[in-house]
Amino acid sequence: MATLPPIRDVIARHGLSASKALGQNFLLDEQLLDRIAAIPGPLRGKPVLEIGPGPGGLTRALLRAGAQVTAIEMDRRCLPALAELDEAFPGQLRVIEGNALDIDPATLFDEPYAIVANLPYNVGTALFTGWLSGEDWPPQWASLTLMFQHEVAQRITSNPGTSAYGRLAVLAQWRSSAKLAMKVHRSAFTPPPKVMSAIVHVTPAAMPEGVSARVLERVTEAAFGQRRKMLRQSLKALPGAVDALDTLRIDPSRRAETLSIGEFVAIARELTRG
Repeated sequence: MATLPPIRDVIARHGLSASKALGQNFLLDEQLLDRIAAIPGPLRGKPVLEIGPGPGGLTRALLRAGAQVTAIEMDRRCLPALAELDEAFPGQLRVIEGNALDIDPATLFDEPYAIVANLPYNVGTALFTGWLSGEDWPPQWASLTLMFQHEVAQRITSNPGTSAYGRLAVLAQWRSSAKLAMKVHRSAFTPPPKVMSAIVHVTPAAMPEGVSARVLERVTEAAFGQRRKMLRQSLKALPGAVDALDTLRIDPSRRAETLSIGEFVAIARELTRG
């Protein structure tokens, strides 16, 4: 296994600093990074996609675990540090310069892959919802292991009836299993963010039959877009939705946060039939 200098030394040698505009916060604790890399399970010889590797802290942990890593990085300042990792782990690392929002991961792999990333805060939710959306299921990715602000992680893994429960929870859980795998204190980062962070681990599950993903997204957009209103009000602009409540015997005076994921799926199924 390659002997590497501390990440802090790499950052100093290359004159790197975390870019607020790019939503960067660097993780330096090698033991913590190894724990994150272990969350998806054994990675030896398996393809892994990493978004925003920065100076390569998590990248080196994934490489130590034996993964075949494809890393997408748009910050050119970090490319020389990543090139050093390529030399230290020959044949294990492929670095793609670009914006992850503009790159379809399906074009990068011809087999199932894991996504493991300390996501840049400013694009994390957009990337996450993109990976969970679409009619094709199961997805090509085998699992998602992602760092978010703790508040966002709670929204993804929340249960009905809680203040955090909303569209993200339904999207993440209606055909996947989502769990909060690890909390990460703000002091673990350089520079420390203002908020706590957490790792969310998501694995695909069976997709309910007879449901269009886009229809479900429209239902949750309407319901949670006016979450303080009763369903009879928040869903009235969605043709057939209020009638679906009647068919399913769901009380239209309820509010979105009280509906189970199964109830949202049932409403979407009724509308898909229509």
